[in-house]
Parts: sequence; C-alpha cells; structure tokens
Amino acid sequence: MASPTPLHGTELVDCARANAKQGIETAAYQCGYGQDLNKFARELRQACEDMNLQVKELSGLITEQDLILQLGTGEIVAPDTESEL
Repeated sequence: MASPTPLHGTELVDCARANAKQGIETAAYQCGYGQDLNKFARELRQACEDMNLQVKELSGLITEQDLILQLGTGEIVAPDTESEL
C-alpha cells in the first residue's frame, strides 16, 4: 500500500529498498512521492547520506540477501508428510 504522505529518513530508505526491484516509478509512488521522481531521488539520496549509506542509485539498495530471497530460486527442504520430520 502506498504511503499517503512522502516518507523521510529510515522509513523512506526501507520503503525504497522494498520496491527497488520494481523500478524508480513504483518506488517513488509507494514511498508517497507520486510522479515526482526528482524530489524522491533527492530525499532518498539525503536519507542515505544521513544513514552513512553510500548508494548512487536505487538499485544500490538491493542487497545480495534480497537477491537470494527471490521466489523460485533455491531448493525447498521440507518433510514429505506432516508426521515425518
């Protein structure tokens, strides 16, 4: 769900990171900036600087851990039945 008001600080960074794979337009919208991509980029850059994160573009927020957690990758390890562990 998109934020009704523009996010700032750590909330902005968290939201942008969660939506980074979908692109800047989606991330800006979800973070409450609508179509104002320039303001979104400025605020995100400032929030990252305040947190001492060295990120030059939105894709820089995607971590290796995010890439590993993508659906459909890896192997599912589970018991065959509920009674078999």
